[in-house]
Amino acid sequence: MTIEIKTPTFPESVADGTVATWYKKPGEAISRDELIVDIETDKVVLEVVASADGVLKEILKGEGEIVLSAEVLGIFEEGGVAAAPAAATEVKVAAAESVEDIIMSPAARKIAEENGISASDIVATGKDGRVTKEDILNHLKAPKAAPAPVTAPASAPAPKAATNANAGAISFDAGDRIEKRVPMTRLRSTIAKRLVSAQQNAAMLTTYNEVNMKPIMALRKKYQDRFVKAHGVKLGFMSFFVKAATEALKKFPAVNASIDGSDMIYHGYQDIGVAVSTPRGLVVPILRDTDSMGLAEVESTIGDFGARARDGKLGIDEMQGGTFTISNGGTFGSLLSTPILNPPQTAILGMHKIQDRPMAVDGEVVILPMMYLALSYDHRMIDGKEAVLFLVAIKDMLEDPARLLLDI
Repeated sequence: MTIEIKTPTFPESVADGTVATWYKKPGEAISRDELIVDIETDKVVLEVVASADGVLKEILKGEGEIVLSAEVLGIFEEGGVAAAPAAATEVKVAAAESVEDIIMSPAARKIAEENGISASDIVATGKDGRVTKEDILNHLKAPKAAPAPVTAPASAPAPKAATNANAGAISFDAGDRIEKRVPMTRLRSTIAKRLVSAQQNAAMLTTYNEVNMKPIMALRKKYQDRFVKAHGVKLGFMSFFVKAATEALKKFPAVNASIDGSDMIYHGYQDIGVAVSTPRGLVVPILRDTDSMGLAEVESTIGDFGARARDGKLGIDEMQGGTFTISNGGTFGSLLSTPILNPPQTAILGMHKIQDRPMAVDGEVVILPMMYLALSYDHRMIDGKEAVLFLVAIKDMLEDPARLLLDI
């Protein structure tokens, strides 16, 4: 039976996607639930898997092509028989022709194309002969054979760009004066447009304060072992900020609101987005109904979001909506910054690095672990007084965590 391989149904907020990687070629056998193709949208990478055992008959949309929701990508024959493999010598020749003809992970393919590496030169260690990202990086690090001497003078070859495996950025050896042009991913392009739009279309201001983190740090130290034993997850700082923000949002509903044209929409619930950095860019999964979540549930959910975000496994529905956002630049060492709004939300809280500083306490200088807080807000919706009082409310709850339990 012939089955059409279709693009997953996109939500209304996603107009189209791009075919990122085909993991099978026409004539190859496919097992049920095996990954066939990745579709990259401006939010996440969607995986299309086989609905049954069979054979990929035809690819209708190649890598890099734009596809719409539920569009046919290829043809799959359920129960079909894979084509007989070609002779080993023919396979080797075909493999040497192009990087596109080798089964590669998306990260490996990107690095290979950026560095002009032929796939036939790579020693594959992945499953079923797949070239992995580590294979490419090992090839780049391997010493190169000395070039054969030439009689005529030749210009020195341009040094190759090395890819930073952790950040996904391009780096060059000292003294290089070459340039590398790399197109933006759909996610990075979307992030850029949204950030520019937020600054152009909102009356954005930022108010700052600082919080003494010593009470929270002492609480974590005292109860960490028992917390892990009881809940199986570590007690971090983010859960305290989420709960403090939730209580503050209930007291200042304008900060929890959004703007739709000329209408102001007040939300009777708190859905807080937590910014997560991934190799592909920043994503903001949403914690739903944080008022009903405990500290342990917040921590475990954020941990799950972070792990799946790095693996590209987050669903689009998990990043839609949200009434407020928290961004933690302190994990990267940021001491102070101005976060940008995440429209249509009207406010975003920025956390920063905890740093010991001399503070005046009751007429004496005391060294305390301090953190700067930043609240960016849309002045069209939120008055300065509300923004300042909202941030002070968060500061007071964090400096006296008992307030979170007593709701005061």
